[in-house]
Amino acid sequence: MSTLAPLSGTCLCGEVRIEILERPDHAPEACHCTYCRKQSGHVLAAVNVKRDTLRVHGNDKITWYKSSDKVERGFCSICGSTLFWKPTMHGYQYTAVAMGALEAPTGMKLSKHTFVGDKGDYYEIVDGVPQSDSY
Repeated sequence: MSTLAPLSGTCLCGEVRIEILERPDHAPEACHCTYCRKQSGHVLAAVNVKRDTLRVHGNDKITWYKSSDKVERGFCSICGSTLFWKPTMHGYQYTAVAMGALEAPTGMKLSKHTFVGDKGDYYEIVDGVPQSDSY
């Protein structure tokens, strides 16, 4: 377990506040799929957080958009900040929290680029982090 402080963050306007009470088990990933690029405006970097360790203040300001049969995406209804990615399947214990919403220092580094075959044609991935065409 890391000695870093618990993670916290906000949306751009501050109406939604996020607290992660327990450090995530996994490192963040960057998703390059069309859905994530359209939602975030580029690439979505997020970390999976156990739902029972996630505290969200300002839930009434979050709008959930069902982007597919299996996934919902949460954003601030006031400022539009991308905040969450959540599978809707029963029993799934994690919600992905957008890294851009978290306050620095997070003490985390990207572990993987996913769906790189679907990435935009306007950039290259040259950071040496592993890449895959799926999860």
